[in-house]
Amino acid sequence: MIVREAHYIDGEWRRAERAVGIEVVDPFTEEIIGKVPQATEAEIDGAVQAAARALPVWQETPVAERAAALRAIAAGLKSRRDEIAKVIRAELGMPIKQCRDIQLGMPIAILTTTADALEGYAFEETVGNAKVVREPVGVVGCIAPWNYPLHQIAAKIAPALAAGCTVVVKPSEVTPLSGLLLAEVIDACGLPAGVFNLVSGDGPTTGEAIVRHPQVDMVSFTGSTAAGKRVAALAAESVKRAALELGGKSATIVLDDADLDKAIKVSLGAAFLNSGQTCAAQTRLLVPEHRYDEVKAIAAAAIQRWTVGDPREETTRLGPLVSRRQQERVRRYIEEGLASGADVIRGDNDDSGQMGCSVPPVIFGRVDPASRLAQEEVFGPVLAILTYRDEDDAVRIANDSVYGLSGGVWSGDPERAERVARRIRTGQVAINGGAFNIAAPFGGYKQSGIGRENGRFGLEEFLETKALLL
Repeated sequence: MIVREAHYIDGEWRRAERAVGIEVVDPFTEEIIGKVPQATEAEIDGAVQAAARALPVWQETPVAERAAALRAIAAGLKSRRDEIAKVIRAELGMPIKQCRDIQLGMPIAILTTTADALEGYAFEETVGNAKVVREPVGVVGCIAPWNYPLHQIAAKIAPALAAGCTVVVKPSEVTPLSGLLLAEVIDACGLPAGVFNLVSGDGPTTGEAIVRHPQVDMVSFTGSTAAGKRVAALAAESVKRAALELGGKSATIVLDDADLDKAIKVSLGAAFLNSGQTCAAQTRLLVPEHRYDEVKAIAAAAIQRWTVGDPREETTRLGPLVSRRQQERVRRYIEEGLASGADVIRGDNDDSGQMGCSVPPVIFGRVDPASRLAQEEVFGPVLAILTYRDEDDAVRIANDSVYGLSGGVWSGDPERAERVARRIRTGQVAINGGAFNIAAPFGGYKQSGIGRENGRFGLEEFLETKALLL
């Protein structure tokens, strides 16, 4: 068991006033694997004050040194790769191989690509008689989710530190252990005291206290749209900037000239990664009505490879959901789907024989585009297949959502695929299975959020623009 009794504040580990307040549970074994403290308002204030004191020094630190710090953190994570991957596996439930490759691989990549972007970024330019300079926004409160616990912290602190900001981080109370290991790595890198601070606690108390704090200049939040609306409302009280990466109900459009076999098989992976607990999961699959029977046969065969197993095993593809609460939520959606009259291609609501918080993957066909199953974020291994009449109908259905985070288009004609992709109101579209690019902008339209992450696009979220009139 990992027991942490301190917060990381002002360059040191400070014993918490409430030494052990939150239990961390392995969703596969359902054993308690860790305990972390619940921060008090005084401790949160101490972290913010430390960040505010460190800001003048850090923002004046040369770009090359800030970039070197990011690379040092990446190297520190890499040196503890196996240890950290095992911790994420235990607190989240994602299979161990995917934890190494994705849950740890992406944070390392984001730190490195942000350092690259920083070294080539123009912080000054001349516009007529004005010198336009870009400066750090200030102290940033970083509130991370449980589904990609280390990556989402890295996606916030890498551009914030690169910009010259200082940070106060709150990892999710569901998966806080990897964040505490990151603090150990950063402590070993020797950043100036107060540049990075971490306090653990829940959202309604610790998270909201960070957002409300008068000396926090910006909040970077990742989580549900409902929680994001709350963060935005609180941030608006003091007119502080809020970057929000929220929910999604992303659609993949398979056009009538696509390679169906490849498109369907890849689309299952885009829906089921991390047991569907991914904001950008492509959980609506739009296919031509006249090819539905072919799609159904391919999907029914392909899903046989997506079985739930022990996340400690190297060959496991699907682990459990993160908690009993999440499992019960997903079950309710499945039950509704079973009762809706949708075509059940694979799935039921019987998890007997499954260990822990597992839910076997489910595919529903001919789903009503107006149904909750097609409109709401399930956040579990549930794929909804919808049919369309023609290309315009496909785009209409894809855009019929309050969300706009990700998506995909498949076609035998890449130019046609790109034309359709441009019509989808979403922040990112994969064309014919295009690979995720850690340096490309990531973020959403509509209720999927405000702002962008990754590369120079993420860096710019943490900068203010000033004009010096000469």
